Amino acid sequence: MTRADFEVLVAEALDEVPGELAALIDNVAIFVEDDPPAGGPELLGIYEGIPLTERGHYYGGVLPDRITIYRNPTLRMCETVEDVVDEVNITVVHEIAHHFGIDDARLHELGYG
Repeated sequence: MTRADFEVLVAEALDEVPGELAALIDNVAIFVEDDPPAGGPELLGIYEGIPLTERGHYYGGVLPDRITIYRNPTLRMCETVEDVVDEVNITVVHEIAHHFGIDDARLHELGYG
């Protein structure tokens, strides 16, 4: 799958986020990269920032939080295009959930681990 096609899948997954929830996403930029940093774990995505639940009155003047979805690890773990679509949707929801302060344990309970 080309990077452009993968980026479309990420955009479509973002479009599926309910409007009420999307309206609460604050100061977040979303990126697609081919691979996670060398030497690190084989991540499908990562949230880097300050979750909404940890922002206090001091929060301001900061760069946007960053969600990155990684194309190549996703493609390596999936056998079909349908698998890729499903995994991208799960990964996007997973990383957005971190923005809302939901941890990995709870995401696993909800089926987004």
